[in-house]
Amino acid sequence: MNFLAATSSFATTTTVPTVAINLGNTLSKPNQSIVVILLLTLLSVAPSLLIMMTSFVRIIIVLSITKNALGLSTVPPSQVLAGLALFLTLFIMAPTFTQINNVAVTPYLNGKISAVTAYNDAQGPLKTWMLKETRTSELALFTQVTKQSPADPTKVSMTALIPAFVLSEIKSAFIIGFVVYIPFMIVDLVVASILMSMGMMMIPPSLISLPFKLLLFVLVDGWTLVVHGLLVSFR
Repeated sequence: MNFLAATSSFATTTTVPTVAINLGNTLSKPNQSIVVILLLTLLSVAPSLLIMMTSFVRIIIVLSITKNALGLSTVPPSQVLAGLALFLTLFIMAPTFTQINNVAVTPYLNGKISAVTAYNDAQGPLKTWMLKETRTSELALFTQVTKQSPADPTKVSMTALIPAFVLSEIKSAFIIGFVVYIPFMIVDLVVASILMSMGMMMIPPSLISLPFKLLLFVLVDGWTLVVHGLLVSFR
């Protein structure tokens, strides 16, 4: 009897601990494990997001065209151009990233907004920047295909905005690349004409024109001009 009474008393006075997991849908600080999972997921898709939703595409294409226009196949290395494009992208996107952090990331980590609200708030600054760089024709193409006709352009879905933005960036990059390519093409034509007039048709024109193109590029501080043109091309 005493054993049963003690057992009953222990059962009534002992509380069973409970485990609560915050998935980010309540207005409280998210569980640290959930934050780690979100960070790992973001890191796995970060390269795609960086390429498709920022200024990286335009910058890397223009830098690559400049390298090809110079006639240099291995200099500067592709890693150097990619690194330069990455840091230029961070420089250009810094105000947008700061705004996203202020309106979405920080409030979510402090438990002031839910994960869904943070996701929707983060789209606002990014959409505003992408729409400024997206041409109307490209955007109209994808909105017509997806049968979207929002009164406010900021209401366009990301599935339609991202490909329209990428197409616009590629077109802008090719226009800038064409302007960069013209001076080098003129140098090649001049050198080729001089060699033909001198009867030196067996000498490759690129062998003679390369030093002159490098000299011209250095004298006008070419890389600085290209980077400056890229920076001012973003509205």
